[in-house]
Amino acid sequence: MTPAVQTTRMLRAFGVTDRGRIRPTNEDCFGIDPGLRLCVVADGMGGHNAGEVASRMAVDAVLAHVSAHAARPEWPFGYEEDASPNANLLRTAVLVANNQIYDAASTSSEYGGMGTTIVVVLVDRDVMTVAHVGDSRLYALTDGQAEQLTGDDSWAAVMLARDPSIDPAVLRTHPMRNALTSVVGSRALVDVHVAERTLRHGDLLLMTTDGVHGVLAADVLASAGRETPEPEALAARLVQAAMENGSRDNCTALVARYELD
Repeated sequence: MTPAVQTTRMLRAFGVTDRGRIRPTNEDCFGIDPGLRLCVVADGMGGHNAGEVASRMAVDAVLAHVSAHAARPEWPFGYEEDASPNANLLRTAVLVANNQIYDAASTSSEYGGMGTTIVVVLVDRDVMTVAHVGDSRLYALTDGQAEQLTGDDSWAAVMLARDPSIDPAVLRTHPMRNALTSVVGSRALVDVHVAERTLRHGDLLLMTTDGVHGVLAADVLASAGRETPEPEALAARLVQAAMENGSRDNCTALVARYELD
């Protein structure tokens, strides 16, 4: 009898966040659950520090929902038959977060108008599931190349989708370029984008807020990943690089490395 080979799959993740050199508070937030192989990054917005509240609420809600329902799923917002169970789980978790933030914003003048972007990654065996709303991003760094796996919910992205012939340089300087078209908590129901990808040993997953990817292009992220493949060092390097390159926003980078033993 040939013995079965046991393969251990591990996701080593580390995040760094900094309020940056301009903003008085940090409205970014991240969370990691190593046991679930779950990572979350959020970038809040709203007056009176409400953005900080919204991002923390979103991260906590997603972590709590996935922890409670990964083995005992519930579908209060319905089940999308063309999506996997994990995709439905993350979609539901983000919608739960959306309800909590929307309710808080609707019942408190202090939190009125608050909302947050979010990007969530769940790794199950060799499949990575991502859910996102807004313009926080996920990149996959494979074989030294960076691929953006999420699309921004922004005015610029909408304009480019409508007319691919638009010069991207024009959009980069337009005053509306960073206006978000969708965030968690802004309305009673939000569209959650979900996708999946098979991972390979050594793949790096890079989750960033726009304070980082707004000033560091994909080729810069790829170069940093090639030179600094360890999650802790790479996350710190990217946040520092963003600030040195003139970022005027809060800066967050969460890096996860998928490994087979």
